[in-house]
Formats: sequence, structure tokens, C-alpha cells
Amino acid sequence: MEQPSPVFVFDTHALLAFILDEPGAAAVQERLLAARDSECLVLVSAMSVGEVCYIIERRNGIEAVEASLALLEALPIRIVEVDRPTILSAARIKARHPISLGDAFVVALAVDRGATVVTGDREFKRVEQIVSVLWLS
Repeated sequence: MEQPSPVFVFDTHALLAFILDEPGAAAVQERLLAARDSECLVLVSAMSVGEVCYIIERRNGIEAVEASLALLEALPIRIVEVDRPTILSAARIKARHPISLGDAFVVALAVDRGATVVTGDREFKRVEQIVSVLWLS
């Protein structure tokens, strides 16, 4: 019987590490190469894409946002739109754990898909009992 491919959910921290070539970028790239080769699946919540956009615009301007979105669209990732069940799941997670709403959407997606969150954001320490975390350096 064939083993299912691992599933990873990148949070905003992981996406920014890759886009801006910050610490942890190599580990993110490793997962992206594996996804390109169909060895794993990489998911990103649409909420995380929104967070990436506002952070990059604040740091580098709107032109940098357009370049970042083009890069994201070229990567072997699946952007998962936010639907009502995910909203309710994220709200429940946010109500029970002291994390940001954006991070609650990441956790909700990971729990729903049986995925591992890829992040360097220490806020995810607060939810390790409900979701697996792959820590970036």
C-alpha cells in the first residue's frame, strides 16, 4: 500500500522567509522542491497571502507586492480560499488559544488537512498540542 505524501501548510513567516531570503528560506525551498517533484503537497491559506501582501507593501511598496504575488503564483503551492467552515474553525481555535487570527487560519487549515505547519513564528508553540509544527531556524 502506497504511503500518502506529506502535507505542509506554510504560514506568513515561512512565505516571507522564502520571498525575502531570510533565515529559514533553505528549509522552505526544500519543501517547495519536494512539492515540485510531487513528493509532498504545500498549502497556503489565502489569509496568509493577504498578510504577506500587507507586510511587503509596508516594507517595500506596492511594486514589491506585485512581484511577490507573481512569485507565489509560480511556486508549486496550492492557495486555499477561506470558506465558512474554515472561518468557524479558525474562530474556535482563536477563542481557545492565544494566537493571532491569521495564525488561527493556518492552524485550522493544517488540522483540516492533517498537515504540518511550517513556521519560525514562536506563537505556534501555543498550539503544538493540536497541530504538528516544522520549525524553521
